[in-house]
Amino acid sequence: MNTDSVVEFLGNVPLLQKLPSSSLKKIAQVVVLKRYGKGDYVVREDQTWDGCYFILQGEAQVSGPDEEDNRSEFLLKQYDYFGLGLSGNVHSADIVAMSQLTCLVLPRDHCHLLETNSIWQSDTSVEKCSLVERILQLDPLELNIFRGITLPDAPIFGKVFGGQFVGQALAAASKTVDFLKIVHSLHSYFLLVGDIDIPIIYQVHRIRDGNNFATRRVDAVQKGNIIFILLASFQKEQQGFDHQESTMPSVPDPDTLLSLEELRERRITDPHLPRSYRNKVATRNFVPWPIEIRFCEPSNSTNQTKSPPRLNYWFRAKGRLSDDQALHRCVVAFASDLIFCGVGLNPHRRKGLRSAALSLDHAMWFHRPLRADDWLLYVIVSPSAHETRGFVTGEMFNRKGELVVSLTQEALLREARPPKPLVTSKL
Repeated sequence: MNTDSVVEFLGNVPLLQKLPSSSLKKIAQVVVLKRYGKGDYVVREDQTWDGCYFILQGEAQVSGPDEEDNRSEFLLKQYDYFGLGLSGNVHSADIVAMSQLTCLVLPRDHCHLLETNSIWQSDTSVEKCSLVERILQLDPLELNIFRGITLPDAPIFGKVFGGQFVGQALAAASKTVDFLKIVHSLHSYFLLVGDIDIPIIYQVHRIRDGNNFATRRVDAVQKGNIIFILLASFQKEQQGFDHQESTMPSVPDPDTLLSLEELRERRITDPHLPRSYRNKVATRNFVPWPIEIRFCEPSNSTNQTKSPPRLNYWFRAKGRLSDDQALHRCVVAFASDLIFCGVGLNPHRRKGLRSAALSLDHAMWFHRPLRADDWLLYVIVSPSAHETRGFVTGEMFNRKGELVVSLTQEALLREARPPKPLVTSKL
């Protein structure tokens, strides 16, 4: 077997889906192929372990003294595993080959590769990862079930940020697909507002696994309710036709533009802006985002100034990310909901307007490989708003002008309802 086919196999082993892709590559380089005939003992009870076994082909039976014969839950098949770290320093049962059996064995000297603190980087603890990477970090609870949390320094906007749902759900789905398949499209629906104070459980449903494509559905659950759904399709890299009709607009280079922090400081002292607005900006608690944003057309507009329904800005993740393409696409999915649906409000802003915007659905198509820690241009247009729904489309380009992502979203846009007056006693 070549390394790519070994990595593809290992990516389907449930035990290994909590590991970063870099660990899978390292494991693929050191595993040893072992074959057994029908009736052979693979390991014996009380035998000191010599590594971790992954069944490549065939079947084996667990036949400890306390187990009933022929119980299906003790029949081991392809992608099952046993050995080091699963039952102490020795095997607690006999493992017997029930047919011609082939295993990949990770020697005990390399079993440290099974341990990691991050699902993205094998040599970096979670605490040392960038903020956006820590936001996307998930705890694998059991097969197909992951837990995510909302960090105190994550964007929240009073509720779980929509991009966090998309990014974390995509991360969960990605961990159940073999390493060689990368997400190429996703469709998601926001059903209920998320609570920032409790964990989110992501349950992955394996809809399809083909040779070149895989499909996953992810349900995000809080308090027993499904609050978000994501459907994602993954594809193995293949050669094919290549063309691009979309062109990147002419915009300033990101290195010449102001950061959000610099823009905020300038707005506080800009005499062309209303005093009340400047005071509001100065007194509002400012929490830096994990994504750096630079607007292409900085202006004196406020959130109550009417403007065209379009926006261009450069963005990138703060900090250096690992080379895992799955991580970069999860980060872009997270960032894609920042200042997206709000563009549909631009033509309707006015003094005194209090508005509410809630994402309803969100779709993305990934066209080409990308890096989320390098500048990407986000081109947003809102072609229509009607009744209480606004529609926005987006395109993302890298600095070479290549179209890397296309997006759409529909959102609930309406005037905020005035707060109900407090009822006071007349006595």
